[in-house]
Amino acid sequence: ASAERYKNRDDLLLVEFAEGTRVAGVLTQSRTPGAPVKWCRDVLPGGRARGLVVNAGNANVFTGKAGDAAVRRTAKSAAKILAAPAHEIFIASTGVIGEAVNDGRIIQALPALYDKIGATSWHQGARAIMTTDTFPKGAWRHATIDGARVTIAGIAKGSGMIAPNMATMLAFLFTDARLPVRVLNALLRPANEFSFNSITVDGDTSTSDTCLLFATGQGASHRAVTRAGDKRLGGFRSALGEVMTDLAQQIVRDGEGASKFITITVSGARSPAAARRVALVVGNSPLVKTAIAGEDPNWGRLVMAVGRAGEDVRPEKMVISIGGHKVARGGKRAPGYVEKTVARHMKGKEIEIAIDLAVGSAAATIWSCDLTHKYIDINADYRS
Repeated sequence: ASAERYKNRDDLLLVEFAEGTRVAGVLTQSRTPGAPVKWCRDVLPGGRARGLVVNAGNANVFTGKAGDAAVRRTAKSAAKILAAPAHEIFIASTGVIGEAVNDGRIIQALPALYDKIGATSWHQGARAIMTTDTFPKGAWRHATIDGARVTIAGIAKGSGMIAPNMATMLAFLFTDARLPVRVLNALLRPANEFSFNSITVDGDTSTSDTCLLFATGQGASHRAVTRAGDKRLGGFRSALGEVMTDLAQQIVRDGEGASKFITITVSGARSPAAARRVALVVGNSPLVKTAIAGEDPNWGRLVMAVGRAGEDVRPEKMVISIGGHKVARGGKRAPGYVEKTVARHMKGKEIEIAIDLAVGSAAATIWSCDLTHKYIDINADYRS
Protein backbone atom coordinates (compact mmCIF):
# COMPACT_ATOMS: atom_id res chain seq x y z
CA ALA A 1 0.00 0.00 0.00
CA SER A 2 1.20 3.50 -0.80
CA ALA A 3 -1.06 5.20 1.80
CA GLU A 4 -1.53 8.04 -0.70
CA ARG A 5 -5.05 8.48 0.67
CA TYR A 6 -6.27 5.29 2.30
CA LYS A 7 -4.88 3.76 5.47
CA ASN A 8 -4.79 0.07 6.37
CA ARG A 9 -5.87 -1.16 2.93
CA ASP A 10 -4.36 -1.94 -0.45
CA ASP A 11 -4.45 1.07 -2.77
CA LEU A 12 -1.90 0.22 -5.44
CA LEU A 13 -1.93 -2.31 -8.29
CA LEU A 14 1.10 -3.53 -10.25
CA VAL A 15 0.71 -5.90 -13.20
CA GLU A 16 3.62 -7.43 -15.11
CA PHE A 17 3.17 -8.60 -18.70
CA ALA A 18 5.31 -10.98 -20.72
CA GLU A 19 7.42 -9.59 -23.52
CA GLY A 20 5.42 -9.27 -26.71
CA THR A 21 2.16 -8.31 -24.98
CA ARG A 22 -0.02 -6.13 -27.18
CA VAL A 23 -2.42 -3.47 -25.90
CA ALA A 24 -5.41 -1.48 -27.13
CA GLY A 25 -7.42 1.07 -25.22
CA VAL A 26 -10.12 3.70 -25.10
CA LEU A 27 -9.79 6.78 -22.91
CA THR A 28 -12.02 9.51 -21.55
CA GLN A 29 -13.26 12.16 -23.95
CA SER A 30 -13.30 14.70 -21.11
CA ARG A 31 -11.62 17.96 -22.10
CA THR A 32 -9.94 18.03 -18.67
CA PRO A 33 -8.17 14.65 -18.60
CA GLY A 34 -5.81 13.56 -15.86
CA ALA A 35 -2.04 13.20 -16.23
CA PRO A 36 -2.26 9.37 -16.37
CA VAL A 37 -4.77 9.57 -19.23
CA LYS A 38 -2.46 11.88 -21.16
CA TRP A 39 0.42 9.46 -20.58
CA CYS A 40 -1.61 6.48 -21.81
CA ARG A 41 -2.73 8.48 -24.85
CA ASP A 42 0.92 9.12 -25.71
CA VAL A 43 2.15 5.54 -25.30
CA LEU A 44 -0.87 3.62 -26.67
CA PRO A 45 0.16 4.04 -30.34
CA GLY A 46 3.22 1.87 -29.61
CA GLY A 47 0.87 -1.04 -28.98
CA ARG A 48 3.19 -2.83 -26.54
CA ALA A 49 2.88 -3.30 -22.79
CA ARG A 50 5.12 -4.70 -20.08
CA GLY A 51 3.48 -3.21 -17.01
CA LEU A 52 0.46 -1.49 -15.48
CA VAL A 53 0.43 0.69 -12.36
CA VAL A 54 -2.87 1.86 -10.84
CA ASN A 55 -3.27 3.92 -7.69
CA ALA A 56 -6.49 4.68 -5.81
CA GLY A 57 -7.18 7.77 -3.75
CA ASN A 58 -5.66 10.52 -5.91
CA ALA A 59 -6.75 11.01 -9.53
CA ASN A 60 -3.73 13.19 -10.44
CA VAL A 61 -6.02 15.52 -12.38
CA PHE A 62 -5.52 19.29 -12.67
CA THR A 63 -2.16 18.99 -10.93
CA GLY A 64 -0.16 20.87 -13.57
CA LYS A 65 3.30 19.95 -14.80
CA ALA A 66 4.07 18.38 -11.43
CA GLY A 67 1.36 15.79 -12.09
CA ASP A 68 2.81 14.97 -15.50
CA ALA A 69 6.27 14.63 -13.98
CA ALA A 70 4.90 12.31 -11.28
CA VAL A 71 3.52 9.99 -13.95
CA ARG A 72 6.84 9.94 -15.79
CA ARG A 73 8.74 9.13 -12.61
CA THR A 74 6.30 6.37 -11.71
CA ALA A 75 6.57 4.84 -15.18
CA LYS A 76 10.37 4.97 -15.08
CA SER A 77 10.49 3.37 -11.64
CA ALA A 78 8.12 0.57 -12.64
CA ALA A 79 10.07 0.08 -15.86
CA LYS A 80 13.29 -0.37 -13.90
CA ILE A 81 11.71 -2.99 -11.65
CA LEU A 82 10.20 -4.85 -14.62
CA ALA A 83 13.30 -4.44 -16.82
CA ALA A 84 11.17 -2.80 -19.49
CA PRO A 85 11.04 0.47 -21.45
CA ALA A 86 9.11 3.24 -19.69
CA HIS A 87 6.90 3.73 -22.74
CA GLU A 88 5.58 0.19 -22.25
CA ILE A 89 4.32 0.99 -18.75
CA PHE A 90 0.69 2.12 -18.46
CA ILE A 91 -0.49 4.32 -15.61
CA ALA A 92 -4.01 4.92 -14.27
CA SER A 93 -5.26 6.79 -11.23
CA THR A 94 -8.58 7.31 -9.49
CA GLY A 95 -9.66 9.46 -6.58
CA VAL A 96 -9.76 13.11 -5.59
CA ILE A 97 -9.22 15.73 -8.32
CA GLY A 98 -6.91 18.71 -7.89
CA GLU A 99 -4.68 17.46 -5.09
CA ALA A 100 -0.94 16.99 -5.62
CA VAL A 101 0.03 13.34 -5.87
CA ASN A 102 2.85 12.03 -3.69
CA ASP A 103 4.45 9.78 -6.26
CA GLY A 104 7.32 9.13 -3.86
CA ARG A 105 5.01 6.96 -1.78
CA ILE A 106 3.87 5.08 -4.86
CA ILE A 107 7.41 4.54 -6.12
CA GLN A 108 8.59 3.43 -2.68
CA ALA A 109 5.82 0.82 -2.51
CA LEU A 110 6.52 -0.73 -5.93
CA PRO A 111 9.42 -3.09 -5.01
CA ALA A 112 7.45 -4.76 -2.21
CA LEU A 113 4.44 -5.00 -4.50
CA TYR A 114 6.55 -6.64 -7.21
CA ASP A 115 7.63 -9.32 -4.74
CA LYS A 116 3.94 -10.19 -4.21
CA ILE A 117 3.03 -10.53 -7.89
CA GLY A 118 1.18 -13.77 -8.52
CA ALA A 119 -1.20 -15.33 -11.01
CA THR A 120 -3.89 -15.74 -8.33
CA SER A 121 -3.98 -12.13 -7.10
CA TRP A 122 -7.07 -11.07 -9.07
CA HIS A 123 -9.28 -10.36 -6.07
CA GLN A 124 -6.58 -8.33 -4.32
CA GLY A 125 -5.94 -6.37 -7.50
CA ALA A 126 -9.61 -5.53 -7.98
CA ARG A 127 -9.89 -4.46 -4.34
CA ALA A 128 -6.77 -2.27 -4.52
CA ILE A 129 -8.26 0.05 -7.17
CA MET A 130 -11.53 0.74 -5.30
CA THR A 131 -12.53 4.20 -4.05
CA THR A 132 -16.20 4.57 -3.06
CA ASP A 133 -16.87 1.07 -4.43
CA THR A 134 -18.43 -1.32 -1.93
CA PHE A 135 -17.14 -4.51 -3.56
CA PRO A 136 -14.34 -5.53 -5.96
CA LYS A 137 -15.43 -6.16 -9.54
CA GLY A 138 -14.14 -8.97 -11.71
CA ALA A 139 -15.34 -11.25 -14.51
CA TRP A 140 -13.93 -13.90 -16.81
CA ARG A 141 -14.94 -16.11 -19.72
CA HIS A 142 -13.36 -18.82 -21.86
CA ALA A 143 -13.46 -18.84 -25.65
CA THR A 144 -11.93 -20.90 -28.42
CA ILE A 145 -9.88 -19.85 -31.42
CA ASP A 146 -9.05 -22.64 -33.87
CA GLY A 147 -10.32 -25.07 -31.25
CA ALA A 148 -7.75 -23.79 -28.75
CA ARG A 149 -9.12 -22.48 -25.47
CA VAL A 150 -8.19 -18.94 -24.44
CA THR A 151 -9.23 -16.91 -21.41
CA ILE A 152 -10.50 -13.35 -21.07
CA ALA A 153 -10.47 -11.84 -17.59
CA GLY A 154 -11.15 -8.33 -16.37
CA ILE A 155 -11.29 -6.14 -13.30
CA ALA A 156 -12.94 -2.75 -12.95
CA LYS A 157 -13.73 -0.02 -10.47
CA GLY A 158 -16.49 2.50 -10.43
CA SER A 159 -19.40 3.60 -8.29
CA GLY A 160 -19.86 7.34 -8.80
CA MET A 161 -18.99 9.87 -11.52
CA ILE A 162 -20.29 7.25 -13.94
CA ALA A 163 -21.48 8.31 -17.37
CA PRO A 164 -18.68 7.06 -19.59
CA ASN A 165 -17.92 8.81 -22.84
CA MET A 166 -15.19 6.59 -24.19
CA ALA A 167 -14.42 3.70 -22.03
CA THR A 168 -15.30 3.21 -18.45
CA MET A 169 -14.22 4.41 -15.12
CA LEU A 170 -11.23 2.13 -14.83
CA ALA A 171 -11.35 -1.28 -16.49
CA PHE A 172 -8.50 -3.60 -17.34
CA LEU A 173 -9.02 -6.62 -19.56
CA PHE A 174 -6.54 -9.43 -20.08
CA THR A 175 -6.35 -12.36 -22.47
CA ASP A 176 -3.77 -15.02 -23.21
CA ALA A 177 -4.79 -15.02 -26.88
CA ARG A 178 -2.25 -13.83 -29.44
CA LEU A 179 -3.82 -10.91 -31.30
CA PRO A 180 -2.31 -7.87 -33.06
CA VAL A 181 -3.12 -4.33 -31.95
CA ARG A 182 -5.37 -3.52 -34.92
CA VAL A 183 -7.52 -6.57 -34.13
CA LEU A 184 -7.66 -5.70 -30.43
CA ASN A 185 -8.81 -2.17 -31.25
CA ALA A 186 -11.44 -3.41 -33.68
CA LEU A 187 -12.81 -5.78 -31.04
CA LEU A 188 -12.63 -3.41 -28.08
CA ARG A 189 -14.37 -0.35 -29.46
CA PRO A 190 -17.74 -1.86 -30.45
CA ALA A 191 -17.80 -3.99 -27.30
CA ASN A 192 -17.22 -0.82 -25.31
CA GLU A 193 -20.20 0.93 -26.90
CA PHE A 194 -22.57 -1.82 -25.79
CA SER A 195 -21.14 -2.17 -22.28
CA PHE A 196 -19.31 0.64 -20.50
CA ASN A 197 -20.70 3.33 -22.78
CA SER A 198 -24.20 2.06 -22.04
CA ILE A 199 -24.27 2.62 -18.30
CA THR A 200 -24.91 5.64 -16.13
CA VAL A 201 -25.03 6.26 -12.40
CA ASP A 202 -25.05 10.03 -12.11
CA GLY A 203 -24.47 11.50 -15.57
CA ASP A 204 -20.94 12.71 -14.79
CA THR A 205 -18.09 11.65 -17.07
CA SER A 206 -14.84 11.10 -15.21
CA THR A 207 -11.58 12.85 -16.09
CA SER A 208 -9.79 9.52 -15.58
CA ASP A 209 -11.86 6.98 -17.55
CA THR A 210 -9.53 4.32 -18.91
CA CYS A 211 -10.20 0.94 -20.49
CA LEU A 212 -7.23 -1.15 -21.59
CA LEU A 213 -7.18 -4.59 -23.25
CA PHE A 214 -3.93 -6.55 -22.98
CA ALA A 215 -3.17 -9.67 -25.05
CA THR A 216 -0.14 -11.61 -23.80
CA GLY A 217 -0.24 -14.47 -26.29
CA GLN A 218 1.08 -16.74 -23.54
CA GLY A 219 -1.68 -19.31 -23.72
CA ALA A 220 -2.16 -19.21 -27.46
CA SER A 221 -1.87 -22.40 -29.48
CA HIS A 222 -4.09 -21.02 -32.23
CA ARG A 223 -2.92 -19.95 -35.66
CA ALA A 224 -2.22 -16.29 -36.33
CA VAL A 225 -5.19 -13.94 -36.58
CA THR A 226 -4.73 -10.83 -38.72
CA ARG A 227 -8.29 -9.55 -39.24
CA ALA A 228 -11.02 -8.65 -36.77
CA GLY A 229 -13.52 -10.07 -39.24
CA ASP A 230 -11.93 -13.53 -39.08
CA LYS A 231 -14.74 -16.03 -38.42
CA ARG A 232 -12.53 -17.82 -35.91
CA LEU A 233 -12.92 -14.81 -33.59
CA GLY A 234 -16.70 -15.18 -33.25
CA GLY A 235 -16.54 -16.87 -29.86
CA PHE A 236 -13.81 -14.55 -28.61
CA ARG A 237 -15.80 -11.47 -29.64
CA SER A 238 -18.87 -12.74 -27.78
CA ALA A 239 -16.86 -13.63 -24.67
CA LEU A 240 -15.16 -10.22 -24.61
CA GLY A 241 -18.55 -8.52 -24.83
CA GLU A 242 -19.88 -10.68 -22.01
CA VAL A 243 -16.95 -9.86 -19.71
CA MET A 244 -17.27 -6.13 -20.40
CA THR A 245 -21.05 -6.13 -19.95
CA ASP A 246 -20.71 -8.12 -16.74
CA LEU A 247 -18.23 -5.57 -15.35
CA ALA A 248 -20.34 -2.63 -16.54
CA GLN A 249 -23.45 -3.98 -14.83
CA GLN A 250 -21.50 -4.62 -11.62
CA ILE A 251 -20.53 -0.94 -11.62
CA VAL A 252 -24.17 0.13 -11.92
CA ARG A 253 -25.26 -2.28 -9.19
CA ASP A 254 -22.60 -0.67 -6.99
CA GLY A 255 -23.70 2.85 -7.91
CA GLU A 256 -23.23 5.23 -5.01
CA GLY A 257 -26.24 4.84 -2.73
CA ALA A 258 -28.11 2.73 -5.27
CA SER A 259 -30.88 0.38 -4.16
CA LYS A 260 -32.31 -0.58 -7.55
CA PHE A 261 -30.86 -1.73 -10.89
CA ILE A 262 -32.68 -0.29 -13.92
CA THR A 263 -32.74 -1.72 -17.43
CA ILE A 264 -33.98 0.77 -20.03
CA THR A 265 -34.70 -0.43 -23.56
CA VAL A 266 -35.68 2.03 -26.27
CA SER A 267 -36.99 0.65 -29.57
CA GLY A 268 -38.66 2.07 -32.67
CA ALA A 269 -35.94 4.71 -33.09
CA ARG A 270 -34.44 6.17 -36.27
CA SER A 271 -30.99 4.75 -35.43
CA PRO A 272 -29.24 2.83 -32.64
CA ALA A 273 -27.50 6.07 -31.64
CA ALA A 274 -30.85 7.85 -31.33
CA ALA A 275 -32.27 5.01 -29.25
CA ARG A 276 -29.23 5.10 -26.97
CA ARG A 277 -29.46 8.87 -26.51
CA VAL A 278 -33.10 8.64 -25.45
CA ALA A 279 -32.34 5.77 -23.08
CA LEU A 280 -29.48 7.71 -21.47
CA VAL A 281 -31.64 10.81 -20.99
CA VAL A 282 -34.19 8.65 -19.21
CA GLY A 283 -31.49 6.88 -17.19
CA ASN A 284 -29.88 10.18 -16.15
CA SER A 285 -33.09 12.02 -15.23
CA PRO A 286 -33.06 12.90 -11.50
CA LEU A 287 -36.86 12.91 -11.53
CA VAL A 288 -37.02 9.42 -13.03
CA LYS A 289 -34.32 8.09 -10.70
CA THR A 290 -35.90 9.54 -7.55
CA ALA A 291 -39.34 8.24 -8.51
CA ILE A 292 -37.83 4.77 -8.81
CA ALA A 293 -36.06 5.19 -5.47
CA GLY A 294 -39.42 6.10 -3.96
CA GLU A 295 -41.09 3.14 -5.71
CA ASP A 296 -43.53 5.53 -7.37
CA PRO A 297 -44.85 4.42 -10.80
CA ASN A 298 -44.91 8.03 -12.00
CA TRP A 299 -44.72 7.26 -15.72
CA GLY A 300 -45.28 10.93 -16.59
CA ARG A 301 -41.61 11.50 -15.80
CA LEU A 302 -40.70 9.01 -18.51
CA VAL A 303 -42.81 10.98 -20.99
CA MET A 304 -40.96 14.14 -19.92
CA ALA A 305 -37.52 12.55 -20.35
CA VAL A 306 -38.33 11.19 -23.81
CA GLY A 307 -39.62 14.58 -24.89
CA ARG A 308 -36.47 16.44 -23.89
CA ALA A 309 -34.08 13.92 -25.46
CA GLY A 310 -34.23 15.73 -28.80
CA GLU A 311 -34.87 12.63 -30.90
CA ASP A 312 -37.80 11.88 -33.21
CA VAL A 313 -40.85 10.32 -31.60
CA ARG A 314 -44.52 9.87 -32.53
CA PRO A 315 -46.36 10.64 -29.28
CA GLU A 316 -49.65 9.36 -30.68
CA LYS A 317 -48.02 5.95 -31.34
CA MET A 318 -45.43 5.77 -28.54
CA VAL A 319 -45.73 2.94 -26.02
CA ILE A 320 -44.18 2.97 -22.54
CA SER A 321 -44.04 -0.12 -20.33
CA ILE A 322 -42.79 -0.69 -16.79
CA GLY A 323 -42.09 -4.26 -15.75
CA GLY A 324 -43.79 -5.52 -18.89
CA HIS A 325 -47.01 -3.64 -18.13
CA LYS A 326 -48.10 -0.94 -20.59
CA VAL A 327 -48.53 2.38 -18.79
CA ALA A 328 -48.87 4.75 -21.76
CA ARG A 329 -50.01 4.19 -25.33
CA GLY A 330 -51.52 6.30 -28.07
CA GLY A 331 -50.65 9.60 -26.44
CA LYS A 332 -52.39 8.86 -23.14
CA ARG A 333 -52.57 6.42 -20.25
CA ALA A 334 -52.76 2.88 -21.57
CA PRO A 335 -56.17 1.18 -21.55
CA GLY A 336 -56.35 -1.31 -18.71
CA TYR A 337 -53.54 0.33 -16.76
CA VAL A 338 -53.64 -0.72 -13.09
CA GLU A 339 -51.29 1.31 -10.92
CA LYS A 340 -51.17 -1.26 -8.13
CA THR A 341 -49.78 -3.85 -10.53
CA VAL A 342 -46.98 -1.55 -11.68
CA ALA A 343 -46.34 -0.44 -8.10
CA ARG A 344 -45.61 -4.05 -7.15
CA HIS A 345 -42.88 -4.16 -9.81
CA MET A 346 -41.44 -0.89 -8.50
CA LYS A 347 -40.88 -2.49 -5.09
CA GLY A 348 -38.41 -4.96 -6.57
CA LYS A 349 -34.65 -4.53 -6.93
CA GLU A 350 -34.69 -4.99 -10.73
CA ILE A 351 -36.69 -2.36 -12.64
CA GLU A 352 -37.45 -2.74 -16.34
CA ILE A 353 -38.52 0.17 -18.54
CA ALA A 354 -39.35 -0.21 -22.25
CA ILE A 355 -40.12 2.66 -24.60
CA ASP A 356 -41.19 2.33 -28.24
CA LEU A 357 -40.71 5.64 -30.09
CA ALA A 358 -42.69 4.37 -33.12
CA VAL A 359 -40.58 6.12 -35.77
CA GLY A 360 -38.18 3.40 -36.91
CA SER A 361 -36.75 -0.04 -36.21
CA ALA A 362 -33.56 0.65 -34.24
CA ALA A 363 -33.14 -0.18 -30.55
CA ALA A 364 -30.68 0.17 -27.69
CA THR A 365 -30.42 -0.89 -24.05
CA ILE A 366 -28.69 0.93 -21.21
CA TRP A 367 -28.40 0.27 -17.49
CA SER A 368 -28.82 2.76 -14.67
CA CYS A 369 -29.71 2.91 -10.98
CA ASP A 370 -31.93 4.92 -8.70
CA LEU A 371 -30.94 8.10 -6.85
CA THR A 372 -31.24 7.95 -3.07
CA HIS A 373 -30.39 10.15 -0.08
CA LYS A 374 -27.32 7.97 0.42
CA TYR A 375 -25.81 9.29 -2.84
CA ILE A 376 -25.84 12.78 -1.34
CA ASP A 377 -24.34 11.54 1.93
CA ILE A 378 -21.48 9.76 0.15
CA ASN A 379 -20.56 12.70 -2.08
CA ALA A 380 -21.06 15.41 0.51
CA ASP A 381 -18.51 13.67 2.73
CA TYR A 382 -16.15 12.30 0.03
CA ARG A 383 -13.11 14.39 1.00
CA SER A 384 -13.64 14.27 4.76
